[in-house]
Amino acid sequence: MAGARVIPLIYTEPPEVLNQKLNLVNGIIFTGGWAKDGLYFDVIKGIFQKVLEKNDAGEHFPLLAICLGYELLTMIITNDNNILEEFSAVSQASTVQFVENVNIDGTVFGRFPPVLLKKMSIDCLVMQNHHFGISPERFQANKDLSSFFRVLTTSTDENNKVYVSTIQATRYPIAAFQWHPEKNVFEWGSSRIPHSEDAIQVTTHVANYFISEARKSSNKPVAREVLDSLIYNYNPTYGGKAGKGYDEVYLFTPHSSSSSM
Repeated sequence: MAGARVIPLIYTEPPEVLNQKLNLVNGIIFTGGWAKDGLYFDVIKGIFQKVLEKNDAGEHFPLLAICLGYELLTMIITNDNNILEEFSAVSQASTVQFVENVNIDGTVFGRFPPVLLKKMSIDCLVMQNHHFGISPERFQANKDLSSFFRVLTTSTDENNKVYVSTIQATRYPIAAFQWHPEKNVFEWGSSRIPHSEDAIQVTTHVANYFISEARKSSNKPVAREVLDSLIYNYNPTYGGKAGKGYDEVYLFTPHSSSSSM
């Protein structure tokens, strides 16, 4: 929606195929989901390492992590699979509260209109859908997390427990959300998902931020290889009637790969 095309990284693909695809893209999105172990975790960990390596080598290579993606980053960076805490934020529209005196220049919120930022702290413009998260206290007490990221916002679950909801890396073009910026525009399975004009603007500004970061990448892959890998080569399936909350899904054929990256 912000002027980019998608190449799906299918975690069951052989490592050499995933590495080839990583050389065709200008940034990565870790999506939401539920898998926190096994092959999926190993592949995400390997891709994250590649993101760091590309940036350390001088290539601007952004990463956006959403919900599960956010949670996996905290586990990988701390090397602690038990870093997360339980929260009650399933199918919950919420506000985000900006950390006091936080400087948002250059962050995912940097180009949001001030009036929209204010509304985000008052109106429920973001969609939460998670059982886990991390409290500000635990986040700041962990040196691995607090040195890698800075906290931009917090949110409150249904039991008034506060958790970190948006973070930004200090040295890398990496931003992570505990919430789902994509749902406001694309998902209709829950009546709680906000679809107001302001909510749509939140999604739009997040998308524009990420793609603006991707445009800074110097990677210029071979056009034919890109065309062969685009998601347009796959057929989406309408899932809205199933009532699972996903209006459109891609069903990828599993590959016989048992090794991580």
